Amino acid sequence: MNALIVVATAPEAQRLQDLAGRGPRAGGVRVVVSGVGPVAAALATAGALAQGPADLVISAGIGGAYPGSGLVPGDLAVSSVIVQADLGAWDGAAFVPLDTLGLSVCPDRGQGAQFVVWDRAAQVAQAAGARFGPALTLCSVTGSAPGAQALAERVPGALCEGMEGAGAAHAALLAGVPALEVRGISNPVGPRDRAAWQLGPALAAAHRGVEAALRVLAGAG
Repeated sequence: MNALIVVATAPEAQRLQDLAGRGPRAGGVRVVVSGVGPVAAALATAGALAQGPADLVISAGIGGAYPGSGLVPGDLAVSSVIVQADLGAWDGAAFVPLDTLGLSVCPDRGQGAQFVVWDRAAQVAQAAGARFGPALTLCSVTGSAPGAQALAERVPGALCEGMEGAGAAHAALLAGVPALEVRGISNPVGPRDRAAWQLGPALAAAHRGVEAALRVLAGAG
């Protein structure tokens, strides 16, 4: 079992360090701190995969919950699909996604800005007691209630917002490695209120999700 866990920040990595080194084969479980954003995540993931193989890439960390998701701080979201939600074009007040424009982040696959996740992701969600649905990646954190609502409507069933998932998934896809995203919920998406963020419960939830993913991976080997 070789797994690569990609996180944006050192505190997220620290919370997952007890999982590093597991696995009977060389490499085991590695935790990589990428920095913030999809480009940083893609570069760090590609670099780590070039240094050693992985059976699964897990983009992990804290994130916000979209309106209508039913998620509250301390809950866990596992991706059914990873969407780079701000990649497209604005036509006046209307957002036009890549697939509508006839474009794709992977032109030979024709998938717009969406990334298919590991085929055992639903098992991970069930094992972790998590919600299972779309995870959205944006380069800028959404800071208003109308913005959050618009994204939730644009991607039906959207659960959570992060800044790295699509980058890690893109690098994994190009390397032929399956990927998924797990996000512990720290706050609702919308107006910024750092005082209300619940980082401890969110980090604990992310740990639970990664641990479940590793159990499912070990059982699949």
